[in-house]
Amino acid sequence: MNILQSIRSFIRTADAGSLAAAARTLGISPAAVGQNIARLEAHLGVRLFNRTTRTLALTERGALYLAEVRHIERDLQRAQAAVTDPDAMPQGRLRVASTAAFGRHVLAPLLPALQARHPRLEIELLLTDRAVDHAREDVDVSLRIEQQLVDGIVARPIAQVPFVVCAAPSYLAHAGTPPTPDALRDHRCLVFRYPVDGRVLPWGFVRDGMRFDAEVRPALVCDDIDALAAMSAAGGGIARLAAFVAAPWLVRGELQVLFATGDGARTSPEPMRLFLCVSDRRDLTPKVRALMQALLDALPEAWRVDAV
Repeated sequence: MNILQSIRSFIRTADAGSLAAAARTLGISPAAVGQNIARLEAHLGVRLFNRTTRTLALTERGALYLAEVRHIERDLQRAQAAVTDPDAMPQGRLRVASTAAFGRHVLAPLLPALQARHPRLEIELLLTDRAVDHAREDVDVSLRIEQQLVDGIVARPIAQVPFVVCAAPSYLAHAGTPPTPDALRDHRCLVFRYPVDGRVLPWGFVRDGMRFDAEVRPALVCDDIDALAAMSAAGGGIARLAAFVAAPWLVRGELQVLFATGDGARTSPEPMRLFLCVSDRRDLTPKVRALMQALLDALPEAWRVDAV
């Protein structure tokens, strides 16, 4: 029995939820995947899955076994990367996790070109605002904001994304334009509630090199930043949006930037710091580096932090 192939079949089936889906990622038939798992169960003397005609679910022992063997495939990839050319062709499965808004607006559009450049890559994108567990969820690399960083993760700064404070011309026409962030307390503000822990994120600014949080009066609260942008464009109030979220609304004239920005401004919104994260420095494999470089190439030069 090829024990490694059997373990790979087991891991991929547990992750995908079916023999057919696992077979597609492995490039073998569903029957071969099923045979590999049957051989593994016979070898261990335990049942790893409960099977019906419609469902496939891990047994209690199967879940325990998965937690113990999940690292094996990753360790083999690390070992191969350690002894091969670091500039080798990126290949294999690349599972990427990203904050939802950044993944939707920035990362997703560049992945087709990355895969076209490296056709042996199998890319999977997971969009979530929680801090994923790389080992448990078999994630190769994640893009995280500062609030998502946790101990034990290797985090490299890759971008500083500007925030834009903006409102619809219709709102400003009847409510007036705040001259400074201090005047936000007198306006309707649309604030973002962080979906993971329920915090309302503060509106940070930098004035003459000193950071401060503006006092805002929440009029509408939402845990989806794109919904906040739509509500602001509809005249709901002032929103604080990442530049990549605000850009299409600004181009169409549906939102208008508040406060002076640029090097000569005394006060500007504090930028969002974005990090590229792996479990271990050995996880900076050719496929992860290819993603990193594609992302740096796609970002506006003013946003980039050289992580390569």
